[in-house]
Amino acid sequence: MKHKKNKSGKNIKKMDPSKFLPMSLEEAKKKGWDELDVIIVTGDAYVDHPGFGTSIIGRVLEDAGYRVGVIAQPKWDDVEDFKKLGKPRLFFAISAGNTDSMVSNYTPSKRLRHDDAYSPDNEAGLRPNRAAIVYSNRLKEAYPDTPRIIGGIEASLRRFAQYDYWSDKVRQSILADAPADIIIYGMGEHQIVEIADRLNKGIPVSDITDIDGTVWKMDIKTWKEKKEDLLETRIEIPPYVEVSNNKELYASTFKTVYHEQNHINGHAIIQVHPKTVIIQNKPMRPLTTEELDHVYELPFTRETHPSYDKPVPALDMVKFSINTHRGCFGACSFCAIALHQGRMIRSRSMESILREAEGFTSIKGFKGTINGLGGPSANMYGMDCKNWEDKGVCKDKICIYPKACPSLNTSHKKLIELMRRLRELPGIKKVFVGYGVRYDLALLDEEYMEELCAHHVSGQLKVAPEHYCDKVTDVMKKTDREVFERFEEKFKEINEKLGKDQYLVAFLMSSHPGCTLSDMIETAEYIRDTGRYTRQVQDFTPTPMTAATCMFHTGIDPFTGKKIYVATSQKDKSIQRAMLHYREPGNYNLVYEGLKRANRLDLVGNSWNCLISRKKGGKRGW
Repeated sequence: MKHKKNKSGKNIKKMDPSKFLPMSLEEAKKKGWDELDVIIVTGDAYVDHPGFGTSIIGRVLEDAGYRVGVIAQPKWDDVEDFKKLGKPRLFFAISAGNTDSMVSNYTPSKRLRHDDAYSPDNEAGLRPNRAAIVYSNRLKEAYPDTPRIIGGIEASLRRFAQYDYWSDKVRQSILADAPADIIIYGMGEHQIVEIADRLNKGIPVSDITDIDGTVWKMDIKTWKEKKEDLLETRIEIPPYVEVSNNKELYASTFKTVYHEQNHINGHAIIQVHPKTVIIQNKPMRPLTTEELDHVYELPFTRETHPSYDKPVPALDMVKFSINTHRGCFGACSFCAIALHQGRMIRSRSMESILREAEGFTSIKGFKGTINGLGGPSANMYGMDCKNWEDKGVCKDKICIYPKACPSLNTSHKKLIELMRRLRELPGIKKVFVGYGVRYDLALLDEEYMEELCAHHVSGQLKVAPEHYCDKVTDVMKKTDREVFERFEEKFKEINEKLGKDQYLVAFLMSSHPGCTLSDMIETAEYIRDTGRYTRQVQDFTPTPMTAATCMFHTGIDPFTGKKIYVATSQKDKSIQRAMLHYREPGNYNLVYEGLKRANRLDLVGNSWNCLISRKKGGKRGW
């Protein structure tokens, strides 16, 4: 370990840089490397932890025998930062980071963010808007003949024509806008190694067109020549020009893309753009249990790269957490996991997870607490469906909505055993599951709820009913209010029996498609009557490739074809959010305006059931 002074003058310990992927030519030479095979360019700081996509892809490539370097958060106003590791022998792998760059840079109200958890010291402004496109352009300037492969959330979820909230228009596929050769969509481990292997054999990147889980492109002239042959095994969706001008067509096209997200029987999809044709191959199969184990047991240091003098806040959130599985069969309308990780659950083995936990005990700073256990959800570990292996996920129904499908295995037995075995490990004092619990699933297994409350909640359990109006949760594809109430009642009952003082923290969402002002007032009244006031309210943000974003843009539910109300103006969205925070003095005018619009001024006054008061003399105010 090396010691270095940070800006406060205090000594801080630094890990040996040789344990990381190199971020400089000097570090590469110390490994005995004269050149790199692959260089990853990312919008995040380089954190060597399996919760960061750059680190996983880098370690997977390294494990496959390739020399990999990282350029993290390069300055993008010229090409100099993009040249600091030289020219890679095979290709550049480009990612905006763990989140879409527009989500990283802007709030739901389209204001610039003042912090970025994926940057040192939470500093904002270290990644450009539409980072994957910007980075691709700079790399083309620097090394025009070197292949450019884009992946990660931003590229993966912008692979077709998609509505962009920040510009309020339908944008082209990112592959039509970026001078890149291939998109890797989904998680990417299989694809990235296969691409590296083929380029390593001397196969031109233009000939790499048949790998599942990738998107490639061809020029219009070639498309016209090969169209008939290509359509024998692929389906064509309406072109960019048409979906960008026709909302009904946009909605039906989204439904088609969503239903083809199946690695067993999904089809390759073609979408014509003005200057290029985008071709998505069918999804890559999920990793097997053995493959997942191998990936998560690669030699991650779980630290930021030693070149940083300041911490990266996102690491603190996940440093001593464990990812137990991938995928989510919840398929909530506002979530993109179904189109990225998929709806099929793939779980790690219990032994692999236990080995990872045991490894924590040798890491300096670990105090015996695992602060997160789960995946996209906390309690889908070990669950599966008898139809997944042969048919994949169903097109005509959702596994758990409006209630659990009889074919779905919803047993928590494997998870309960895992939690018990983790608690028994020497050096492990606490294993907390503070968030991500699907309470509709938890209700199906009282033993799991008792285990959870007895050992795995640190005073508060965060859950996400999202809304208390059944009409809105129906659009969200979430279970109704009565299910949440039963869960809350059971949670209280179990904790009383255990003699524990533990609470639920409910997360709510405002302005989701289908939610009217009247729905928000109904929800505010319910919160008033039940004492469920919470500060945890998120205004719906339309992010690429979710069903809810499709609804926001089109005003149509893509799965039913029915029209749906959407609050699209910033004023309407602000009123909806303020309605859930009706107690906040700063929200008074917005709440009053909302109540007046809805003809509900009966809720303004000094009686017990009023949401806001009236100032003396009849004036609005507190």
